[in-house]
Amino acid sequence: MSMRCLGASDFRGVRERRSSAFSSEIWFGKKRLSLGTFDTTEDAARAYDAAVWRLRRPRREMNFPDVSTSQRAPDLAPLPWLFTNEDHRDNRRRQRRLAIAEMDVEAMAVWRERFPQDIVNEHQFYKQRRMESEARRTERAAYREDKLARKQAAQLNMKLGEASSWDSEDERYADAYIQTSEEDITESVSENDA
Repeated sequence: MSMRCLGASDFRGVRERRSSAFSSEIWFGKKRLSLGTFDTTEDAARAYDAAVWRLRRPRREMNFPDVSTSQRAPDLAPLPWLFTNEDHRDNRRRQRRLAIAEMDVEAMAVWRERFPQDIVNEHQFYKQRRMESEARRTERAAYREDKLARKQAAQLNMKLGEASSWDSEDERYADAYIQTSEEDITESVSENDA
């Protein structure tokens, strides 16, 4: 669906305004999309042609058939701002999320002001968790290092021939075949390097 211009202009999608400016618009489905206001009819027509390319319309709808590629059309006219219903919905969603985030920040500021002891308790809680986590990490590293050392010692004894006197119930026998993962080995090597 195309529009003939009003007044002196004979370009598709261009209207002359009372202020002697020219507006460009294009139909997209059942919606009329405004492409902007321009000083000359040619600028408004070029904007219309760029929109025709962007909407993948046939070339016969263009005002200037000399535009041979979609890359050339934006060079001749600025890219039109085409807003669809989906764009409006996305913008409303973003605005709602932003409003909720702002309300959260305000609520947290009021909460901090009214309950300063809660902030102190929260800091102490997270400090305690960090200390417990570090203690567990140190304990796991020590366990892996001990496990690897026992395995290496047991395997060395097996190579030296001392293992022949071991019973299958002997702890050293179990240490020789202890399972160590690649993670255990790389962690103990990196800890030894540090």
